[in-house]
Amino acid sequence: MDRQMYHYATVSKALQELSDKGFTTDFNLEEDRIKNHCEDFEIEHIYRYEGESDPGDEATVYGIKAKTGEKGVYVVSPGAYSENSAAKVLLDMSIKGRAN
Repeated sequence: MDRQMYHYATVSKALQELSDKGFTTDFNLEEDRIKNHCEDFEIEHIYRYEGESDPGDEATVYGIKAKTGEKGVYVVSPGAYSENSAAKVLLDMSIKGRAN
């Protein structure tokens, strides 16, 4: 998995830049697609934000591309990584991608 990494000051700026690059689908609204068909997706971008003064500002933004060519984003808060979540699937995919 070959990823380009960029740094944006805020989650909203990262989302805007990804949208400008064609990542327009909100995969948070289609979580079951990711959970049930993870083999159909590839992570192209990952942005992690740590809230230095407010833990509520912590988030991870994934730029995801489907095999069909559809591009979108998935935004995860730190507490969202339960065993049966799309966030956990994406975390596992990103770890696996680093090993390659």
